[in-house]
Amino acid sequence: MKIIDEEVRRYDAMVSLEHAVTPPSSWYTHSSMAELENRSVFSGNWILVGRSDQVSEPGSYFTVEVAGEPIVIVMSDELRAFYNVCRHHASVVMAGSGSASAMHCPYHGWTYNLDGSLRSTPQFGGAQAFDPADHGLKPVRVEVACGFVFICLSETAADLSEYLGPVAEELDACGMSNLEFYRRVVYDLDCNWKVFVDNYLDGGYHVPTLHKGLNSAIDYRGYQLRMGDQHVTQYCEMSNDNASEKTRQGSMANYIWLYPNVMFNFYDDILDTNLVLPISENRCQVIFDFFFARDRFDDDFKDESISVSDAIQAEDEMICLSVQKGLHSRAYDVGRLSPEKEAGEHLFHRLLHRDFMAQLSGE
Repeated sequence: MKIIDEEVRRYDAMVSLEHAVTPPSSWYTHSSMAELENRSVFSGNWILVGRSDQVSEPGSYFTVEVAGEPIVIVMSDELRAFYNVCRHHASVVMAGSGSASAMHCPYHGWTYNLDGSLRSTPQFGGAQAFDPADHGLKPVRVEVACGFVFICLSETAADLSEYLGPVAEELDACGMSNLEFYRRVVYDLDCNWKVFVDNYLDGGYHVPTLHKGLNSAIDYRGYQLRMGDQHVTQYCEMSNDNASEKTRQGSMANYIWLYPNVMFNFYDDILDTNLVLPISENRCQVIFDFFFARDRFDDDFKDESISVSDAIQAEDEMICLSVQKGLHSRAYDVGRLSPEKEAGEHLFHRLLHRDFMAQLSGE
């Protein structure tokens, strides 16, 4: 832990962007840093875990893992979230997603109502000083905003509305309410999750070099950033005359990142969200959910749009894997940030440092 404390403190969050460097490479390669992130970043902030349409009907549920914790989100008399851990012998209770009238543990058959209360304990006669009311599933804070489900493992963090700040208004302004979900695509990457976020937040710096097709679709010369307290909006006009792909035409491209690990990519009536989930210090999973304006596009157009996104993702994956390999090199420790382009990365790194320091101080 002393080594990790030293590596966190090596980063100076007070340095201006004009003099800023990246965090040490150890932040991206050390297993103890990944453990620290679970205790701080992913335990202390609101984390997007899914869509509200996944739990729109009574009994509908889905499961996720946040900060190493198994979580189940279920529609009961209201939307609820619980640690997905049986109070008997710690087995995971629910798996995957679907619909259920109760939550039934596959180990010894303990059963919980959808509100988390303990319903039945088979073959448990004779247990003394045992009150079922004290053995329900442990609840987790859950709220919905803009059609997305967020959870927070911290009991003291601010409410979701305060956490989001102006992000909710920005999503509404981009037409979120007029979009409907179409398809999910999942990618497994051999890189640290922060490498993917850094790549997203470089202010379009890599677009002309890495994404030739996307570069033809946007007016890169007008690429701008709008900074929030814990979100970044990158935006520019579309370049319809030069666009090589019809699914990337329109008026504006808006790319909104919310700390720590979710991105919203709007092209007028098209949206894909990117949820970046850490697996280990060297691996992550990126979940793409694709949305399209209701009754505007046929399935062929939607499938082609997803194919375009897949090609861009392949380019990003290639460079992210290259970066991860370089982060392990003895030739690299820290790198400079571009004051013109990489203010978003600078914010991301300072927010990470804030959460790391708060956790280490508490420990």
